[in-house]
Amino acid sequence: MPNLQISSRALSVLDYSRNLFNLYGFQQVGVDRIIRETNVAKATFYRYFQSKEKLIELCLVFQKDTLKEKIRRIRTCCRHSNVVDKLRKIYLLHVDLNGPYHLLFKAIFELEKLYPKAYRIAVEYRKWLIRQIRSLLLRMKSTATIEDAAIFLFIVDGSVLELLRMNWGERQDSLLDYFLMMI
Repeated sequence: MPNLQISSRALSVLDYSRNLFNLYGFQQVGVDRIIRETNVAKATFYRYFQSKEKLIELCLVFQKDTLKEKIRRIRTCCRHSNVVDKLRKIYLLHVDLNGPYHLLFKAIFELEKLYPKAYRIAVEYRKWLIRQIRSLLLRMKSTATIEDAAIFLFIVDGSVLELLRMNWGERQDSLLDYFLMMI
């Protein structure tokens, strides 16, 4: 179901579901809970989403599209910013536990076996992000590789894990500073 054709009630269920998945994970939140907490009939839920997998896919597509748009804005609207500032903004966008990346991050760990189509949405986003990061890194260093961009994403992921553990001994972007200094 294309996003443009979703009713406001379905969008409300989608938004509420994204929040539940974000807080409790994909496996801990079932359709019955979503139906109960959103006060929507089971038949209506299935008319909107067909299955939990389709709901998860729509949640991830929404998050992916939101992130892509924000990164495009960072890359184009911040023309006066240097590459380091753009990379820092992209980093901070992704390490925000209340931001759109958190759900895609969870999907990498929780969905591969249960919902492979939804899992692929998260994987494809990460591949796209690596290409975007590499194109920025190439402006700083003409020999920047795809591996350099992957390291940037590993720093993001490690930072998210540390934030989830709430075990920050230093500033949350200290690894990013080190990485950017080495590039």
